Order: sequence, then structure tokens, then C-alpha cells
Amino acid sequence: MKLFSVKPALKQTIWGGKKLMNTYPHSLGMSNVAEAWVLSCHKDGESYVRNGEFAGKTLSEVIDILGHECLGTRAAGLQGFPLLVKLIDPRDKLSIQVHPDDDYAKKYENDNGKTEAWYVLDAAEDASIVYGFNRDITKEEFRDRIKNGTLCEVLNVVKVNKGDVIFLPPGTIHAIGGGILLAEVQQSSNLTYRVYDYDRIDRNGCKRELHIDKAIEVADTSKAEGRFKPQGKRKPCEGGNKTLLKKCKYFTMRLLEVDNRLDIVSNEETFISLLVLEGSGAIGCDGEVLPVKEGDCVFIPAGTGKTVAAGKLKMLKTTI
Repeated sequence: MKLFSVKPALKQTIWGGKKLMNTYPHSLGMSNVAEAWVLSCHKDGESYVRNGEFAGKTLSEVIDILGHECLGTRAAGLQGFPLLVKLIDPRDKLSIQVHPDDDYAKKYENDNGKTEAWYVLDAAEDASIVYGFNRDITKEEFRDRIKNGTLCEVLNVVKVNKGDVIFLPPGTIHAIGGGILLAEVQQSSNLTYRVYDYDRIDRNGCKRELHIDKAIEVADTSKAEGRFKPQGKRKPCEGGNKTLLKKCKYFTMRLLEVDNRLDIVSNEETFISLLVLEGSGAIGCDGEVLPVKEGDCVFIPAGTGKTVAAGKLKMLKTTI
């Protein structure tokens, strides 16, 4: 078996929406699905393999069986699985938050830092995000504004549209607004420092924990500069189109648009994650065929060779 269809871990939160509940029937009984961790080996929400002899095992268990080399030569020296791929559906805005870098996370949290990127799949007409500050401020002003309730005055609020790509280096103050559906690729980390949560009360009648001191310590308080378009141009290829969305130190994201049949080659350098964003079809390799539809994610180990995607599909391809 060379192709692994994975079942996501689903998360409900105070701000979660209901769009993903139709995509994932195992959400039955949940009040919302804020996040689907579609490719995850993180202890806070692991993906499970659906098909073949390893059906029912976690993705991390299967990787242990296959050996670390199934992640590719670029993963040599890395501890554990390096990425986490999500779908996120906020009915309401997320907290104002920030993530640490690797050095800070390892020193103080014994964890990975969190670099991430968003690909906007849908957005209401007035949908917006918070992306850093609208001017340079000092750490002291940051703290004062948190205390006196004027933080929102210096936040950079940006309207977003379907197809936008937002790259979030560690230290970037940010929040997703309501009415946005997006795919997120990030380092395998669940470290989030909340700065402000609009005084919301959770289902237990409590305000969610804030992490103000840590957030101030790791935050970049300079004026935000962001370009929210794909890094590359849409390029025709045999069987469809490819677009480089974002390439950074930790991951590369591409949009694949399959019109009929498109070849995808897995070399020895990296595994491949394919998340179906729209449409339906099949993914096959050496006689093995997996039917796929919107919301499905397929893990392809490094060195698998040629894989074929067939049908009418839009997919997020992620590699390291």
C-alpha cells in the first residue's frame, strides 16, 4: 500500500462554524466544527488512516511502521512529523493571538515554534482578518493598550477575498474574522498565546486563558507589511494547472487544478499531502486507487514515484 487516506481530528470551539459538519459525518453530536486537523500527528489531535491493512491506526503509528525515511530526506534530523494541515471555519472572530518561534518555544515550552500560512477558500463580502499592527508601536504601548482596552485601535484590519494567501511568521499578531473558510498549513505545534478574547464566556461560564506576558515577549510590534497573493503565477500543465501559493523554510504549498488527469511525482526528498478542496475523482498509484471528494486528504510517502490524480479536482498539495 502506497497511498493513505486519512480521517481528520475535529475540534469544536467557542467561535466555530457549521460548514465542515456536512463534510465530515463523524462530527455527529458536535455543536460545531471549528477546525478539521486533516493531516496531523500532533498529540492534541491525530489523523487516522482509513484504508488498507493499517486502517484504524493513527498516522503517527503508520509512519513508525514505515520508518522515518517515508517522510523524505528533507526530514532527516527532524523529530516527529513536521507539519499540521487544517481546515478552519470560524462563525465568529478568533482571539487576538500570536505564536512563538522555534528558539523561544524550545527554550520555554519544549515544543516547536509555529510558522503558518492560510489559503482563503471562501470569504463573505465584508470578511476581514487582523494582521499585525497598523503602525510601529513599542512593547510598553502594547502592554498599556491591553490594560486600558484600546488595543484594537492599533491593529491592522485587512479585508480578504477567496484565493488570498496569508503568510504568518512567528511573532505576527493575528486573528481570523468570521465568515471565512480557509486551509492552514503550519509547523506541528499547538502553541498559541492569546492577547484578547473580547471577554467571551465559554460553555463552562469562564473566560478563556490569556497569555499576555508571553505574547508581548514574542510579538513583532513593527508596522505590518503583507502581500496576500499567491507567490507564483497560475501555470498550465498537462492535465490542469499548478500555482505556487507559498514556499518557506518549513513547507511548500501549491494549488493543483485537475481537469482530467494530472501526474504527481513523489521523490525521495519529501512526502506529499493532497487535500481535496473542491470536486471529486480518484488518486491512484501502481494499481491502487482511492476515490476522493471534498475534504479528503491523502498522505503519499516519499519515494512513492508517479501518482495520478483523475477527475475534476482542486487540491492543496503540501510538501516540506
